[in-house]
Parts: sequence; structure tokens; C-alpha cells
Amino acid sequence: MNFTIEIEQEEDGRFLAEVMHFPGVIAYGQTREEAVAKVQALALRVLADRLEHGEVTPNLR
Repeated sequence: MNFTIEIEQEEDGRFLAEVMHFPGVIAYGQTREEAVAKVQALALRVLADRLEHGEVTPNLR
């Protein structure tokens, strides 16, 4: 599964990363890399939760 991540730099210098596939999955980081790592981890947690509750069917090949 691929996720599209949008990254913006805030006026205060922090980076904001958002996973477009999961509304509300956003994370801040002091660097671009930190923001991406945090939002990827959060997206995986959200995906795992959805799988556990039957909200998403894994695409097995």
C-alpha cells in the first residue's frame, strides 16, 4: 500500500506532514525527515486499528 504524504514548512520553521489517504493523520517535526517518520508511524497505527476493526480489507496478492 502506498501513501501520498504532503509536506509543508510552517512559518516557525517546523515541518508538517500529512497522509492524504487518512484524513487527520498529520505530524510535526523539526526536520522534514522527522515529520515524515512520525506521520508514517501514525498512518501505520491507524491502518492497523482499521484492520483490527474490519474497516479495511488487506489487498493480498
